[in-house]
Amino acid sequence: MITRSFGKLSDGRSAGLYILRNRNGMEVHLTDYGAAIVSIIVPDRNGKRRDVVLGYDDVSGYEKGGASIGATVGRVANRISNAAFDLNGRHYILTANNGPNCLHGGRDFYVQRLWQAVIPFGKVSTGDIAATYATESMNDWSRERRGRDAGLINTVCPGEDDAEARHASGDSMSFTLDSPDGDQGFPGDIHIELTYTLTDDNELHLDYKAAFNEKGKSALLGQADNSADDEDKAALETPLNLTNHSYFNLNGHDSGTVLTQEVWIDAEYFTEADRRSIPTGTLLEVKWTPMDFRKPKELGKDISADYEQLKFGGGYDHNFVLGSGQGEYREVASMYAADSGILMTVATDLPGIQLYTANGLDNEMGKDDAVYGKRSAACFETQFWPDTINKENFPGGILREGEEFTSRTTYAFSVVEE
Repeated sequence: MITRSFGKLSDGRSAGLYILRNRNGMEVHLTDYGAAIVSIIVPDRNGKRRDVVLGYDDVSGYEKGGASIGATVGRVANRISNAAFDLNGRHYILTANNGPNCLHGGRDFYVQRLWQAVIPFGKVSTGDIAATYATESMNDWSRERRGRDAGLINTVCPGEDDAEARHASGDSMSFTLDSPDGDQGFPGDIHIELTYTLTDDNELHLDYKAAFNEKGKSALLGQADNSADDEDKAALETPLNLTNHSYFNLNGHDSGTVLTQEVWIDAEYFTEADRRSIPTGTLLEVKWTPMDFRKPKELGKDISADYEQLKFGGGYDHNFVLGSGQGEYREVASMYAADSGILMTVATDLPGIQLYTANGLDNEMGKDDAVYGKRSAACFETQFWPDTINKENFPGGILREGEEFTSRTTYAFSVVEE
């Protein structure tokens, strides 16, 4: 693994870049800012290396960006209606940042925080990285990467006299974040850990863990006048819905739209949404609708259909109710680009997946001078269903003290020969 500087935030703090590699030439670039995926570089059917996720050249892009590109989203991903919820007799008010609703935790995003990086040889502070290894500009690094991907520059090897890089054994690393009681308006002091693992089978595992930091009553008691027992109980539970918000384009992050790329989703139902993308509580069948991905089809085939749900979302921005093996780790979705031959499969143990076709991207300046526009990528956000906390008939999404939340999502890559 290689670590590099990823630039500085506006307040002067430094961010790190961490590069995982496997024996097949696949690379995953991560940053501690937002625990985000910066790049996933995969060889296509001709051996050409393609970066298949949208991203930025350095941390300043992530700080300025508002699309959660590549980032880890929480405490509750997706939407909470009216930016409020009731739990154990208490009423909690969040930050409305999506009309009257709360999206991805409100304005104080997990995606815009420095997480603690933990790599196999121990903890590494971003300050140490900045002081020791940050001798290159990110523009120079981008040029070096483009040259290396074209076969013009050798990768850095251990022992080379190059202060910008450092190697460590292992193809796995973790990011941790402590989210205190009252953070974003949620009750409970919790600890979150996300481990990225790149295997030699071209699988990228995302393993999530979360638990309460310590036993104790929450200082955030909501707005109800309940008994002491209810106050204690309120501290023992909190909503939780963690996901990754990477934008995938399997022809390459700078290749244009994904409308010709094929998607499959193992879902017979999706959650009906209103004009503001809040679930109504009703599950609709995908059969005979543009929402049917039970057989692979191009994203552009039905995206402009005269269908109310697509009009509300401006394209696909919907939670699909995943089918067989509820609660079990299983393959649930795939994406395929005929041009590159790259196939991505998605596996998870969660009950839902949000398919989002980047309907809101508009002239977003990305890495390598790319400009990202509408429908230039697709997100596959594994999750509990949106607004679960306000829907009694929706499953899961609650973390209880004394329990540990664990979940795995995997993005796996292969090549389909012509």
